[in-house]
Formats: sequence, structure tokens, C-alpha cells
Amino acid sequence: MRHCFLLWLCIFMTLLPEAYGQAPTNSGSLSDISFIAGHWKATPQGSTVEALWSAPAGDNMVGVIRMMKEGKATLYEMFAFEETQQGLVALVKHFQPGLVGLEEKDQSDRYHFLQAEKGSAIFEKQGEEVRILYEKRSEDQFAIVIGKPQEGEWVYQDFWVFNRVK
Repeated sequence: MRHCFLLWLCIFMTLLPEAYGQAPTNSGSLSDISFIAGHWKATPQGSTVEALWSAPAGDNMVGVIRMMKEGKATLYEMFAFEETQQGLVALVKHFQPGLVGLEEKDQSDRYHFLQAEKGSAIFEKQGEEVRILYEKRSEDQFAIVIGKPQEGEWVYQDFWVFNRVK
């Protein structure tokens, strides 16, 4: 009888956050993504994508991505990884050339940390079934990989593969 009570208590404690609209979370930390710090470049389909990521400091890590085609800017992205009370989040804002914001000034794309292993971290976009995997492939290469559900499974595909700029 006591074992049944303990089992029931464990189940209740696991479900309690969901009852208040908060899914249980792995909190994550900046050390889970610190491998992306540095200056990186990708060249997908004739374009150039350049990324600069600061080292983690305090409760945050920031980055900027510049996308160019034929020597002209096509899009900028500003990133902030922040350690919050709800766990690690990635915030992203997009800008057209001329720094014309695509999101409202008080809005950003928000990605919640799901899990990490050595050299990889997965985030899920708030409000959409999209996951982003940051994956270290070697000391001088990492990839941003997009995951989407297909037939009940998450399927991941390389989006950008970055090489370190030396």
C-alpha cells in the first residue's frame, strides 16, 4: 500500500507543473552551447552566412548572423541565449538590410531548451513544431540543424554547416 502511495505521489509531482501551464523542463546552461563561441562562416547555395558568437558571460551569450548573396546583405539575425527562471532560452530577432525589423519591437522568436549532450543542444520553437539542433562536428565545425516531425518521428536536416574563421 505504501509503495502505491509513493508511486502516486511521484506521478502527481511530475504532472503538477503541467496543471499550471508549465511543462517540466531540463533547464540547460550556457555551457551546453559554449562550443559555438567564435567567428564562423557557411556557404550554402552560393550565399555567405557569417556568424559571430560571444563567449558566455553572466547569464547570457549573444550572437549575430549576417546573410549575404553576391556581396549584398539579405538578412541579419540577432541572438541572445539567456538563463532564465524557466531555463535556458534562445531569443532571435530578424532584420532586413537597413536594420528594418521583421518582428514587432517587443517580440522575438523564442526557443526553449530541451536537452543537451556533449557538443550538442536542442531547442524547440515556442508555438511551432520546429526544433533547432546545434551540433559540434569538430573543433573547427558546427552545424545548425532543423528538426520537424514526420510520421511520428523527429527528422533533422542540416540548415547551415559552419567552419571556424581563422
